[in-house]
Amino acid sequence: MMFGTRLSEAMAAHGPVCVGIDPHDHLLEAWGLPLTAAGVREFALRTVTELAGTVAAVKPQSAFFERFGSAGVAALEETLAACRERGLITILDVKRGDIGSTMAGYAQAHLAPDSPLSADAVTVSPYLGVGALGAAFDLAAADDRGLFVLALTSNPEGASVQHARTGHPVEGFGDSVAGSVAAAVAQANAQLTQGEGLGPYGLVVGATIGRAASELGFDPSDCGGPILAPGVGAQGAGRGELIAVFGREALRRRQIVVAASRAVLAAGPTGLREAAKALNASLTLDD
Repeated sequence: MMFGTRLSEAMAAHGPVCVGIDPHDHLLEAWGLPLTAAGVREFALRTVTELAGTVAAVKPQSAFFERFGSAGVAALEETLAACRERGLITILDVKRGDIGSTMAGYAQAHLAPDSPLSADAVTVSPYLGVGALGAAFDLAAADDRGLFVLALTSNPEGASVQHARTGHPVEGFGDSVAGSVAAAVAQANAQLTQGEGLGPYGLVVGATIGRAASELGFDPSDCGGPILAPGVGAQGAGRGELIAVFGREALRRRQIVVAASRAVLAAGPTGLREAAKALNASLTLDD
């Protein structure tokens, strides 16, 4: 089963929320955990235990593990293994982007089934050219994994690159850098799905971008795959902002997976499950 379809089915069962596993220092302290690799490990494994069977997916942020060196990476390996054991979909937030054999190495590290750092999907950066990500596209398709390609991110600095005009419009996607990324992802999905269901390749589009996509001349949901939408909760976006950016139909067909971390993690280890359920409920469409 293609990753996009698998993720959509998980959202049908549990709602659209994907909880980020982001062990910020202030959260470790609030949970009574040390600012060490051991603290990060305990934080992550508690989160997995509480959320398995409650949310569609989780999104470990690799940077918070890597900062503690080999012990932190080992904690990330344990976290990913725990998710696999519990049937919890993982989107590893690594934002890799390179060329040639180096990109192939990143793809093997995070998408190959026999890698201890393998996830169901990873975030990737297309700003060395979407074509440079070819090894990741190929491996994801071969092993029923997914990619989320950065397109319109929620940070204000991103606009200077993502909104830039290429002067080479693509039908249906305009002539912005972000539109060209979305068009390339749509083409790759279409080759696999022939227009049936969601493909394995998606976009990262912030829930806080307002009318940016429409002003650039494209609809992110036309990418043919799932869309990872950060910005809900602590960054201020909610159901209204999701509808404004993506439209009701994309939400109804379970194309939008909503990334949230602090809005759930701040509830502490004993309150995670209820916080995730409440956030899911707040994003349910009325009609």
